[in-house]
Amino acid sequence: MSETETVVEKEEDVKSTLEETTSEKAIESEKAAESETEVKAETKKEGKEKWGIAHIYSSYNNTIIHITDLTGGETVSISSGGCHVNADRYESSPFAAMKAAKTVVESAKTKGFTGLHIKVRAVGGVGSRVPGPGAQAAIRTLARGGFKIGRIDDVTPIPHDTTRKKGGKRGRRV
Repeated sequence: MSETETVVEKEEDVKSTLEETTSEKAIESEKAAESETEVKAETKKEGKEKWGIAHIYSSYNNTIIHITDLTGGETVSISSGGCHVNADRYESSPFAAMKAAKTVVESAKTKGFTGLHIKVRAVGGVGSRVPGPGAQAAIRTLARGGFKIGRIDDVTPIPHDTTRKKGGKRGRRV
């Protein structure tokens, strides 16, 4: 074998290895393109938001958390503080409200909700116009549950001319 034949054989070897590496690069670029399309598809799924309304009724006797769709017509989940504690005196406690909110959060997450508008309601009317102790804990738990929080409204019914309180003309006699 002469020197020129050896050089020609080496050049052919180099060309074949170059072709192999370029084909490997092409395969890697195809895989990268597929992974990019998968990432784009995932971001589109995350981009779609589903909003609901969380109605929180909080009195000094109980806390009720009720999640509906935006129209308010369909109930997504509902729970009260009394479902999660044993004694009646603990129904309105922040702990009971927190437990009720956690169960509602789990249920709403499985149904695909990502954001909530919150409507807080107290007894109103001739009763207390201040929400009970469980309202703050419920709002905090909904926020920690991973929901985006939109508006927080107070929807306590307040009469314009006030209805008559119970007890009669001379009031409650002790």
